[in-house]
Amino acid sequence: MSTATLSPSDRLATLPDGLPELTLGWEAVKWAGKYLRHPNGPRVGERWKFVPSQVRFLLWFYAVDEQGRWLFNRAVRRLAKGAGKSPNAGAMALIEFCGPVRLKDFDPKRPGGCVGKPVDMPLVQIVATAESQTANTMRMVRAMCAKGSRLSMDYHIDVGKTQFYRLPEGTLETITSSARAAEGAEATFLVADETEHWSVSNGGRDLMETVEDNLIKSGSRLIETANAWVPGSGSEAERTYDAWVAQEEGRTKGEQRILYDARIAPPDTDLGDEASLLSALDWVYDDCFWVPKWEIAQKILDGRTTADNARRKYLNMPTAVANAWVTQQDWATLADPSEVVADGDAVVLFFDGSKSRDATALSGCRISDGYSFEIKVWEPDLEVDGWTVPADDVDAHVAQAMDRFDVWAFFADVREWESFVKLSWPEKYGDQLRVWAQKGGQDPQVIAWDMRSRSYLFTRAVELVEQEIYDKTFRHDGAAITARHVANARRKLNQYGTSIGKETKDSPLKIDAAVTMIGARMVRNLVLASSEWKSGSTPERTNEAAFF
Repeated sequence: MSTATLSPSDRLATLPDGLPELTLGWEAVKWAGKYLRHPNGPRVGERWKFVPSQVRFLLWFYAVDEQGRWLFNRAVRRLAKGAGKSPNAGAMALIEFCGPVRLKDFDPKRPGGCVGKPVDMPLVQIVATAESQTANTMRMVRAMCAKGSRLSMDYHIDVGKTQFYRLPEGTLETITSSARAAEGAEATFLVADETEHWSVSNGGRDLMETVEDNLIKSGSRLIETANAWVPGSGSEAERTYDAWVAQEEGRTKGEQRILYDARIAPPDTDLGDEASLLSALDWVYDDCFWVPKWEIAQKILDGRTTADNARRKYLNMPTAVANAWVTQQDWATLADPSEVVADGDAVVLFFDGSKSRDATALSGCRISDGYSFEIKVWEPDLEVDGWTVPADDVDAHVAQAMDRFDVWAFFADVREWESFVKLSWPEKYGDQLRVWAQKGGQDPQVIAWDMRSRSYLFTRAVELVEQEIYDKTFRHDGAAITARHVANARRKLNQYGTSIGKETKDSPLKIDAAVTMIGARMVRNLVLASSEWKSGSTPERTNEAAFF
């Protein structure tokens, strides 16, 4: 029950560490240096040269295992505005059209250990929901493969405005808008351009599903280019990001994986402080030497761009939806995964259980400093018919926490777990717990804290924790699932104030770990207000009203 690793949604750089052992990426780099030239910018007219961050991406994109299978079946380059997504995508389209980027043989003497060959009958498609979205990438393709260029001459390419042909049966083309037009094409490589603009309303969802079906049929691959999206807009960029997060959290079962390339500004970047802003821009743009970072900083500082646009376009941060409880960035600034909750530490626990549809979560909070940590979250397995929460595993994790820590209080919602909450757990652990969930009255309870009858108390707790997050008064373990559930939580007004809930009742986006995090912090405050904590003894049980 060690503290969890930093959530993938909190990573500021997302490519895998190090370099792959086997890759065709060096073949792509060498071919591009021979045949492509920079069409514009500081290196205009010079031989094409990828910057180190682009090389690293290529090495991972073309990485293979010992059987020659791709390590990644699709990729995303989500970079800040001006970071060179379109020129890089154009270069990759031409590499896939003509370059030696399919495995011919292994050779340990070659860089990357692989020998490449050209793609047989290449069909390279640059796809978007509108022609304007493909324009930048296709413009780069035409500039790099102009009529009379070495590339067009050596490969006998018939250059057009939106279609290129080369013998035998090679095509590079753009496709826009219509999913029906894309259906059935046996593409060998796809560039899905500007997927932050692909949505259900403009046909983007249907188009993506169509090209994905085509790729599965042909065994080929896809790269998405995107800027940060507007959360909640239903974009394909957000949908792919969610799939990558699920992959990194271990919630996916297939062997095919997404390679995700993003550099995101630190969440504590101050848009009103020039030094903080320039430091963030240096990080986000990394080795993009052509980007005028000082000028971008001045544009943000003098108010010529809104804060939301600045974060999305230049800091590569998806901004929060209007009714988000707290932002992902505000939560991420509190993460300290290096902290250890030691055996014997005085803590409190909070549990929120479901049987099947919702998640079940157990969270803790250290009493001395308020350090919050995730113990375990059980999320529904949608691929298993009739899946239910493994009650034995839940019981085991509760037992482990009770044995490992000095647990002063353990509150648990009652619904669907009444036999554990009111009978089994109180019988096992009642003597350990100094502060009860319900003192006195007709139905005193050691652990049972029925949230259905405590809307006022929980609403107060939500408001207090929200203020604590903005004031940065505590730290947490950066646990991946809790971070995602916090980001999923939406502000919900009730007669007592602002609580939290899901976007809609049937939303698949869970918030249960956010609920237990809030609950654990609430219980900690109850304990701190108790006479038991102040005296260090175990006298009369504490009333929950002491905190509120």
